[in-house]
Amino acid sequence: MADMLKMFIKNRTLKRKTSMNHKDNLSPVERIKTQSNGLRGTLKESLADDFTGAIREDDQTLIKFHGMYQQDDRDRREERVSKKLEWLYSYMIRLRLPGGFLTSDQWIGVNDIANDHSTGTIKITTRQTLQLHGILKSHLRPTIQSFNLNHLDSIAACGDVNRNVTCTANPSESPLHQQTYELAGKISEMCLPKTKSYYDIWIDDELLIDRKTEEDPLYQDRYLPRKLKIGIAVPPNNDVDVFINDIALIAIIENNQIVGYNIAAGGGLGATHGNEATYARLASVLGFVDSEEKALKAVYEIITVQRDFGNRSDRKLSRLKYTIDKLGIDQYRAEVEKRTGFSFGPAKEFKFEQRKDRYGWTQNHEGKWFYTVFVEHGRVLDIEGYPLKSGLLKIAQTTDVNFRFTCNQNLIIADINQEDKATIESLLHEYGISEATEKASALRKNSVACVALNTCSLALAEAQRYLPTLVTKIEPILEKYGLLEEDITIRMTGCPNGCGRSPNAEIGFVGTAYGKYNLHIGGDRLGMRLNTKYRENIGEEEILTTLDELFGIYVKEKQTEETFGDFSYRYLQTLN
Repeated sequence: MADMLKMFIKNRTLKRKTSMNHKDNLSPVERIKTQSNGLRGTLKESLADDFTGAIREDDQTLIKFHGMYQQDDRDRREERVSKKLEWLYSYMIRLRLPGGFLTSDQWIGVNDIANDHSTGTIKITTRQTLQLHGILKSHLRPTIQSFNLNHLDSIAACGDVNRNVTCTANPSESPLHQQTYELAGKISEMCLPKTKSYYDIWIDDELLIDRKTEEDPLYQDRYLPRKLKIGIAVPPNNDVDVFINDIALIAIIENNQIVGYNIAAGGGLGATHGNEATYARLASVLGFVDSEEKALKAVYEIITVQRDFGNRSDRKLSRLKYTIDKLGIDQYRAEVEKRTGFSFGPAKEFKFEQRKDRYGWTQNHEGKWFYTVFVEHGRVLDIEGYPLKSGLLKIAQTTDVNFRFTCNQNLIIADINQEDKATIESLLHEYGISEATEKASALRKNSVACVALNTCSLALAEAQRYLPTLVTKIEPILEKYGLLEEDITIRMTGCPNGCGRSPNAEIGFVGTAYGKYNLHIGGDRLGMRLNTKYRENIGEEEILTTLDELFGIYVKEKQTEETFGDFSYRYLQTLN
């Protein structure tokens, strides 16, 4: 009997230990964060080491919190190894631009910084910001200091914190859009880490002594279990893909006023090939709040719940979506409400009617003009016959305008005065920008791709370098069926992490190996339903054959006004 009692106590103790919210089995990244001296680590020592283009292993985690990733040119790995040289290391820096906004002077500054310190290409991301690639270690501090002189920073653009806050792309279109743009800025400021290490390391080169000023009630010294993303949408346009965010705010408009926000949580598109415990997920609506103050409080406490309940042992299962599914939506909502001190109201009705950018000219309620430029996969550069980067620089140098960025990787020349419109129109034509925007097919304009090869260390296949070519080969098939001007969304990622938002497209490609992709179909056009894997690990020939077959069936069997995404979703149901 005594032996049985001992065994019972031992089993109870074992169960208790294994259910302690992963506290006894933290991932190595958790140690790096808590022992980092406010995200400083040994970054100064790493930067001073001239014998390598890399930084120390732990610092490769910490540098993300400063808005950077260590990368290398994967196209040159084999060549470098054959010459007994280390990989050609470089760094990507991403700016913090809540709501995606730059003045013309700041655009000129970014253009010059890109030329002086990076590959020269300016990349517009799906999170409404800019990033530069190919920056050598010796150029990191000069790059950050140059950004600082232009009143820009990269704080918390990466890492286990709130990332860049996105909102509907054209906030000057009406007072309501301006209101959400300002809210994006308030959320970004509220969620910034309190440590001053960014300025110590990159700007002033002085160690802050009084660490009490760095006490961080939001992140503490643990920060979050994983990255967190926030988006704000203004119906009827879901151009931010709001439900793919960890926290989603949908503005509720009554009598031309924002009366509050529906709050949703738990979106995220990343997964891991072969790991069924990982999956893409759209955010679940928690309810309605009737003021901006409550929206800010709700966002803050959603983050604290994730901080305290998120998985810190397995980073593949550490996003907010897994926390919600582990607790259950009701328990999760109750915990958030307990911390906010108020309850969510019933969600208000809203309707999305589109999820795309408005290309070309539009005018706002103040009489200001806007021109949305199609930038294929966000790559701003000059190529033979199309000097896009030079044209945008000339516009910034010639007129006093602003630049805004969209979650579809495009650029808006914004806040144009009536007297400057003709000048900009002439420059758009001179540099071929308006022609490129007008001539692009609907499929091309609705395409999104992540960076992938040659710099992303996680990429299994191409994305931004290949999708334009693939679209060129798909366009004749669409033309054959009279579908060339249909707004079908097509997206490609080089791996299953979802940076190109491929799980939330009518046609999605997820890289599995070089030249091979999983083909997903059945997502809806408005971003309210994820797609489903239809073909696995296929190359270009099978991709084109499969799409030809699907488009043919679609034309024959589609219902009135039925989109390709809705048809293919219905078609998949008939196969199961």
